Amino acid sequence: MAPLAHPSLAALLALCAFAAVERPPAGVGAANVPITTCRSFCGNITVDYPFALRAGCGHAGFRELLYCINGALMLHLPSGSYRVLDIDYAYRGLTLHDPAMSDCRALDRSRGGRGNGFVVEPWRAPYLAPDPDNVFLLLGCRASSPLFQGFPDRHLPCRNVSGMGCGEYYGCPAWDDYGGRRPSGAAYGAAAPPECCAVSWDAIRAVNVSRLECEGYSSAYSLAPVRAAGPAGWAYGIRVSWALPEANRGFCGACRATGGVCGHDGDSHGDLCLCGDWNSTSNCDSSADAARPNAASAAPRAIVALCLGVLASGFSFL
Repeated sequence: MAPLAHPSLAALLALCAFAAVERPPAGVGAANVPITTCRSFCGNITVDYPFALRAGCGHAGFRELLYCINGALMLHLPSGSYRVLDIDYAYRGLTLHDPAMSDCRALDRSRGGRGNGFVVEPWRAPYLAPDPDNVFLLLGCRASSPLFQGFPDRHLPCRNVSGMGCGEYYGCPAWDDYGGRRPSGAAYGAAAPPECCAVSWDAIRAVNVSRLECEGYSSAYSLAPVRAAGPAGWAYGIRVSWALPEANRGFCGACRATGGVCGHDGDSHGDLCLCGDWNSTSNCDSSADAARPNAASAAPRAIVALCLGVLASGFSFL
């Protein structure tokens, strides 16, 4: 084959060939996330949708929530970090442990407040909240605490939650070792505030130990239909329920049925179906719904179009 008469024309052909090579779009949602890595493990706990340890995987409502640290699965909230003991996908619940929380064997209290309590970001609240059968036992709260003064629009007395309350909690051996005295269980309204105040999550929506002017807290939950006999049989920890929007269920089911993995866009936080080297806003059988490429991925196509126009003009000239 004879060499091209114009070296510049040869260079232009080389540029066109390079630009025409198909490349995966960069920066489109979570396209660079291998779908096989979205389901993972931390210790002996499976981390699967809607949770994830990788960016772009899972539902956006649970982004930047779980971390695997030295084989321990940790959940991080504004109130602090908690050890995740279990994720129940069938009943949509997590069991958390706060090492600074009191239980039936020992009280962990200080005047500055001990323990994380539980506080959720407002944007995450629709997705994550303690179970209705979870009781928070607030310990050593001052008389000036909002618990006894009432919040702006309502008064919140202490009460039992799912059959668990301070009256029974006072029977724990932990109180025998605390100052050599056991509370009498006097009702609120006496000369001094009670040593313990039992509240549900729905009553206050934020268990901030220091803001509530308490010395510490305990938390217990009940899952069995038959209530445990006495506080020694309670399950101590924080039982958290999680939920997804109704519209998401159909989306994720269709995504999985076509071989995709449910994920989310890192910028818009919208649902994405991860289909290997490309994403879809519906499922992996709908290439027409592929996530739009950014300007960087569209640039090679523009170069190709320009090359074709220049080449056409060049060959006409020749």
